[in-house]
Amino acid sequence: MPVFHAHIPKGRFLKEQKIAIGNALNQSLVEALNIPKGDRFVMISEHGDDELFIDPTFMGMNRTADAMIISVLIGAHRPASDKNALLAAITRLLEKAAGISPDDVFVALVPVPNENFSFGRGVAQLADAAPKW
Repeated sequence: MPVFHAHIPKGRFLKEQKIAIGNALNQSLVEALNIPKGDRFVMISEHGDDELFIDPTFMGMNRTADAMIISVLIGAHRPASDKNALLAAITRLLEKAAGISPDDVFVALVPVPNENFSFGRGVAQLADAAPKW
């Protein structure tokens, strides 16, 4: 039962775009993990500019004012290949459904070993190497 919580900038997305974000997140599970479409648990929270802080260039990204943080509660039994497929599907489907740049999507898979983080572009930058900071 994966659960999504998307933290988005307040006032940046219309109602229809927020619905498209929710649909894209659910579809990423269907496509990447073969999870039934009805297994749909998505929360979207809006945050003002004094509540959401995302560096625009960390890890070589080119983030815009649409940048968001998405946490995903996911079974710890999932292998890295599933996690990588999900990260790629999330960014691809958000770009397709709502025009969100892959650089604007930070995803954290929980529980959180290093391989569960993507700093953008659907890539688990820390999966094969220790952090450089």
